[in-house]
Amino acid sequence: MKKLLVRLARQLDAIDEASLMSLWSKYATIVGRFEPTKQWEEAALIFSMIQAKRWKNQLFNYYWSLQTQGSAVAADLQEVLAPDFALEAENGTAKGASGDSACRVLPFKPL
Repeated sequence: MKKLLVRLARQLDAIDEASLMSLWSKYATIVGRFEPTKQWEEAALIFSMIQAKRWKNQLFNYYWSLQTQGSAVAADLQEVLAPDFALEAENGTAKGASGDSACRVLPFKPL
């Protein structure tokens, strides 16, 4: 399973984000009109992969910016790009998490 996921990640990472974003509206529309079909399920996964590529690039740019601009910009970027984002500590709990806080769905919108 891990090898399959690594292969999928590598293939997705090799695709240009702009090319994927040109398909964003098409798959957002399909996913927005639920149908209990295999085609809808595949479209939902494709849409998720497009979103994953975009999110990965935003996260990459966030950390790259932190390294190049210093910590003064870090607080502003953290709120814009990754609100309520916390990494897991080695014991499995989120660093900086305040217990049982409610989850929040973040909207993904094309540029």
